Amino acid sequence: MNNRMNYFKVAPSALEKVMELEKYTNSTAIDKKLMELIKIRVSQINGCSYCLNMHTKTARKLKVPEEQIEQLDKWKEADIFTPSERVAIELSESVTLIADNGVNDDLYERVRKHYDEKEYVDLIMIINQINIWNRISISMGNQGT
Repeated sequence: MNNRMNYFKVAPSALEKVMELEKYTNSTAIDKKLMELIKIRVSQINGCSYCLNMHTKTARKLKVPEEQIEQLDKWKEADIFTPSERVAIELSESVTLIADNGVNDDLYERVRKHYDEKEYVDLIMIINQINIWNRISISMGNQGT
């Protein structure tokens, strides 16, 4: 499916804001490999093939272990993720599916054992940023690879 419109051209002010958040998330201290794992997992949940393809390629360029990329959808059973990666991925799922269960206090406390307040906010921004891109891409018909 092709893009239904050039949304960058139709609503440049809106996309400028999305790009500002993108710049912010890329400037955080969150590990770039973890950031790509988050983007891949959220894109898997949302079914965004365009973003999934793009972030899988980026993860490979960053030398994310292939096993992590391949087993990301089964991360709970896989023993190849560190505790800090695991809670970040779990947080990613909870925020993406926030209507199901929210982000409970237990998860928040487990995340905070690995990430300080600023890092927690940055993780939330990264998760929300890829959710924004997924939703834009899917709703605008950008599902090509």
